[in-house]
Amino acid sequence: MLYRASLTALLALALSVGLTACSSKPPEEPESPESQPSVSVVAPVKPEPEPVLPYVNPLTGEGCAQDIAQKRPVAVMLNNLKKALPQLGVSQADIIYEAPAEGGITRMLAVFQSVEEVGNIGSVRSARDYYVSLAMGHDALYLHAGGSPGAYAAIKNWGAAAFDCVNGPYEGTLFWRDKERRRSMGMEHSVLTSGSTISELMPTYSYRLEHKEGYQYPAAFLAEGEKAQGEPGNWVSVEFSTYKTGVFTYQPETGLYLVEEYGAPYLDGNTGEQVAVKNILVLRTDVSGLQGDDAGRLSVRTTGTGTGQLFCDGTVQDITWSKAKHSAPLTYYGQNGQPLRLGVGPTYVNLVGHSTQVTVS
Repeated sequence: MLYRASLTALLALALSVGLTACSSKPPEEPESPESQPSVSVVAPVKPEPEPVLPYVNPLTGEGCAQDIAQKRPVAVMLNNLKKALPQLGVSQADIIYEAPAEGGITRMLAVFQSVEEVGNIGSVRSARDYYVSLAMGHDALYLHAGGSPGAYAAIKNWGAAAFDCVNGPYEGTLFWRDKERRRSMGMEHSVLTSGSTISELMPTYSYRLEHKEGYQYPAAFLAEGEKAQGEPGNWVSVEFSTYKTGVFTYQPETGLYLVEEYGAPYLDGNTGEQVAVKNILVLRTDVSGLQGDDAGRLSVRTTGTGTGQLFCDGTVQDITWSKAKHSAPLTYYGQNGQPLRLGVGPTYVNLVGHSTQVTVS
């Protein structure tokens, strides 16, 4: 029995020595909490919501930070001869009107609800009575450089707030002649103005700067996220004459139509930016030679009613238009007789004769 106990003790001692020999390194001590890497959980950052602008531009339906709805817009008569391009300031216009003039050429009227941030504008060209009517429909301050006998009669008889570079006291102040344009394009294509100049000088003239009592521009606009409905209208060509054709191509990624003329992009010379608009209106009306006018000037009816088309969101729909008198705004109606709703953004209005070729695809 003593032998078995001694043998057991010897076996236990041998096993202890063997286990110690098999372990080549001492057991590791646990790391202190300070030495362990920390894991931080970052909450996802929510994007800042777009600020809700409290006011609306009545010409475009776009939100704006200041209340500009009661300001009288500024309407500037623009040259559109090839040799006078590029025009300046047109990419910032809220509405552009284009109508035929003598000899197959066209002129444009650019309307700005707020002109302060616009750079140079021009080149400014001579008035016609139908452009006076369009400007008066906006209760606008109308800037031009010269005009036809009919335009001067309209300005006087209709009571337009007109500012004339040629036969008025405004050259060298409200308007100036650009030296480079004068050298390369000629005297008649050199007249410019600017948003800052207009903003600075208009308060010094004896014209009201806010709308007359009761005036309201009657445009209605689609709700946010709503699209215009109609037949496909992704591309439209408006052939004013053999000299001038306007082309508008829809861009789905922006929801706007890019404008071309004379086979090239219609550019703003201030920025090099191609003019892009949300809405294109083609208004059919009576266009004829002005009786007794030896310069070949035209009569373009702007009052009464007529038919037309609206291009918006890559679609086209038939519309009607009306203008009660020269001092009244143009109003537009859908085929159901209800007020037409435009897309939110700038608009390009083409006034054309009944036989003018308009191609859509």
